[in-house]
Amino acid sequence: MDRPSALRHSEDLTVTPGTDQPGADQPEGGQPVRKEARIPAQEPGLWSIIAPVKVGIGAAMGLSLLGAVSWVASIMLFWPIATELVRDDPDTGRTWTLFGIALGLVVCAFVFRVTSFLVSHLSAYRLEVILRGELSDHLAKVPLGYVVSTGSGALKKLLLDDVRALHAFVADSTPLFAKSVATPLLCLVAMFVIDWRMALVSLALFPLAFVGMRLAFRDYDVARRTVDEANEHISAVIIEYVQGMHVVRTFDDGSGSLRRYTEALHRATEVVKAWTARSQVGGHIARALLVALPTAVVVLAAGTVFYRAGTLDLPELLMFVVLAPTVAESIIPIVWLQQFILNANAAVKRIGALRAVPALPQAQEGASPRDASVQLDAVTFAYPDREDNALDGVSVTVPAGSVTALVGPSGAGKSTVAQLIVRFWDVDAGAVRIGGVDVRDLTADTLMGHVSFVFQSPFLLNDTVAANIRLGRPGATDEEVIAAATAAQAHEFIVADLPDGYDSMVGERGVAVSGGERQRITIARAILQDNPIVVLDEATAFADPDNEAKIHTALAQLAQGKTLIVVAHRLSTIQDADQIVVLDGGRVCETGTHEDLVNRDGRYRRLWDSFEAAQGWGLRIRDRAGDVPSGEISC
Repeated sequence: MDRPSALRHSEDLTVTPGTDQPGADQPEGGQPVRKEARIPAQEPGLWSIIAPVKVGIGAAMGLSLLGAVSWVASIMLFWPIATELVRDDPDTGRTWTLFGIALGLVVCAFVFRVTSFLVSHLSAYRLEVILRGELSDHLAKVPLGYVVSTGSGALKKLLLDDVRALHAFVADSTPLFAKSVATPLLCLVAMFVIDWRMALVSLALFPLAFVGMRLAFRDYDVARRTVDEANEHISAVIIEYVQGMHVVRTFDDGSGSLRRYTEALHRATEVVKAWTARSQVGGHIARALLVALPTAVVVLAAGTVFYRAGTLDLPELLMFVVLAPTVAESIIPIVWLQQFILNANAAVKRIGALRAVPALPQAQEGASPRDASVQLDAVTFAYPDREDNALDGVSVTVPAGSVTALVGPSGAGKSTVAQLIVRFWDVDAGAVRIGGVDVRDLTADTLMGHVSFVFQSPFLLNDTVAANIRLGRPGATDEEVIAAATAAQAHEFIVADLPDGYDSMVGERGVAVSGGERQRITIARAILQDNPIVVLDEATAFADPDNEAKIHTALAQLAQGKTLIVVAHRLSTIQDADQIVVLDGGRVCETGTHEDLVNRDGRYRRLWDSFEAAQGWGLRIRDRAGDVPSGEISC
């Protein structure tokens, strides 16, 4: 069955500030109101997000630290080696022993470094799995309205790009952090031990380099946010273009339909160019100064002066020629590290924003509906991003086993009523009850075990036909699947037109089959589930006449002995309904049978007159030469 993912898994109970009790308040009048979840005052920090892999991170940083110590220790052995070599009678055995120890330390540094990155990458992959699972699970619990309003581009960036940014931080930054901090510190200590004057000379270029780094990362957060927004827009446009390819290609040759994408790409390019122009001067300064050559030149110049003055010997000068450039080159990764941290912090903010979205509160041990009746009791509801109410005091009673049609102009609130029944959102005031039980007191499994929802736009997984039908009941046998498809008028085209029958892959969003065929597969899914309440949201709105007739036959099979609630687009399909509820402006303005309502001078009568006028519409064909009517085609 097509159903909101927000109802599949949910264990969180939201509470209001100042109370420890979950659920809805009961103000005077007994009408429950929607609760707002308490959002933490402090956003989660980077280290709290990556806490699940803190052991692996600690191990990677420890190994990287050991590698840095081994590397600096091997460099320090050049001092006694050089001292031995400048003696008049050098001890060759001792010199080769020191060379051997230095080589062993270099090998140890290499092993520690490789192992460090291996551990950090494994931890990063583990964090990626944990975060994507956690965020996907939470996304399945939040109201569907949040998913729709956020947009596919932003959610794709969050689940893919932002998680990947944290992966990069853990995989590369954590061992780099230990190495970039430990190596220059150890080298600085060694240099100050050897000669404090030369140590200060070695640091002469560093202030200028840090000024350049500061300039390069000025206003980074603002620039990063602007780039991310531009990339989100590109993702959204690409998704829109690909999914709507069959539509846009009917209006041009493909070049014009790419305009929005190229404009979005150009905008993103301009944003990146502006950011680069602001940061490249400082970046170039930092990179130019934090390399071996400038530092080595400064050290050699000062060292030569001290050496000629007799206050610095040759082995000590050689040590500074090696150590000072090592310090400079070890600090260069800090520039990369800062960018990793800033990107990770930006990702953490967006991940924290998703985590802060309250999940729909779920009952842990819900009641059971006594029957298949549905009642909306003075329901008021507004979408989160709208100030005006989509529904305002709507009351509707649907007896068990009856057929109720919801009609009204576009934007009247018909689909909103249907979606509140299956709890896509919680009401702001009033209550929606199934079998006398508030839907907020039903567990997700109980609610979805009582209500089937057939959407206006059917969705099929990129899987086999059989798997899509079984989505409503995974344990169904092949015979049950075939029986459901037969009842839904789908069996014939499945075995006759699809290459592998029920094992055929229907493709992403079901593009391998027509719209009417997709709808019949989703109806088969609902038939297989066999829930006592069926909600149809304009299930035949876009079907051609042949498919519409087959869909109506399938819906008749689906509705047998069930409570049926129909969001009606074509009034001719609901004339036999037990009751028709007319909505306008989010309120119920009329209720009754077709005969009752059509004989009143009300909103339904006007809708019916408009419908009949549309049915009689015709297309007049004119003669090209004389522009004289030559015939008429009835539509």
